[in-house]
Amino acid sequence: MFYLTYRPRTISELDNTAPRETISSILKNDSIPHAFLFIGQKGTGKTSTARIFAKSVNCKNKKGIEPCNACSSCKSIDNSSYPDVVEMDAASNRGINEVKELIKESSLLPLMGGYRVYIIDEAHMITNDGFNALLKTLEEPPETVIFILATTNLEKVPKTIQSRCVLVQFGSAKKSEIVHMLERIKANEKIVVDSKVLSLIADYSDSSFRDAAKIFEEMVISQNLSFEKVEKRLGIRSKHSLFDAIQKKDSATALAWMQEFTSSGGSITHLVEGLLNDLQNHLLFLHKIPNTESTLSLNLKETIKLMRLLNDAYGLIKISPIPSIPVQVAIVDYLA
Repeated sequence: MFYLTYRPRTISELDNTAPRETISSILKNDSIPHAFLFIGQKGTGKTSTARIFAKSVNCKNKKGIEPCNACSSCKSIDNSSYPDVVEMDAASNRGINEVKELIKESSLLPLMGGYRVYIIDEAHMITNDGFNALLKTLEEPPETVIFILATTNLEKVPKTIQSRCVLVQFGSAKKSEIVHMLERIKANEKIVVDSKVLSLIADYSDSSFRDAAKIFEEMVISQNLSFEKVEKRLGIRSKHSLFDAIQKKDSATALAWMQEFTSSGGSITHLVEGLLNDLQNHLLFLHKIPNTESTLSLNLKETIKLMRLLNDAYGLIKISPIPSIPVQVAIVDYLA
């Protein structure tokens, strides 16, 4: 998988600019904090950054702040076999007993490196009792231990925990950063593809490095690398035909378009994202927000109704046995 194969392995390779600069500044100091809270949506590089950080503080031959990626410590961390770096998914290890066991382990000296590093993903899933047990250790951590808590939901992490951690914000990936990552994959895989295609994929990646890499890999596997094929695959080029049918209240044409779109391998998820994006722009245009434009002819009431129906349908796509059904129902419901 592209996203796993081409995960950044050094600080300089991190595509997300803000956390890269923050982590670089921290590692240049003589004193390293013992607790971090990495905050950001899925696919923004939190776990990759945590692993690189763990390599940097344990590397035997690091150059400045960069891990060498050649020593036994770096290789073991990359292979998830290094005894002093422990990764825990709080979604399935969230209770008091699991946290107590982690705290007990953290009191031990490192077996091989300078620090024992605990990377706790989905940290907001830890129970209240678990957080209370962890709090004392975060207040008085052993000198050779670093905790890195990663979360997509800061609001669910108690303020007492937040106050004991250095907060590192992983904002939504910028388009330029996503394109930079895709260019790196393109070069390594020796893929011949126009830069306009990478830009298009970045636009439809939900501001996620992971999602962009997955879309790119899907296009490579299906050999849909021309701009026109990617456009069609993502449901971009011809969604306006669907809008035409909807605006003309022609449900038969709309359903026929949907059938042809799905049978040709189009992504329902990306289609709905594109439709909602256009509707949002139209909503702003109707309210005379500066620098907005729209080619749609829906009035305000129609726009809001269609946005609600499609937004509800989007949430049902993943659990529907046939992904197109929620969208078809939403369109028919709107036109009824």
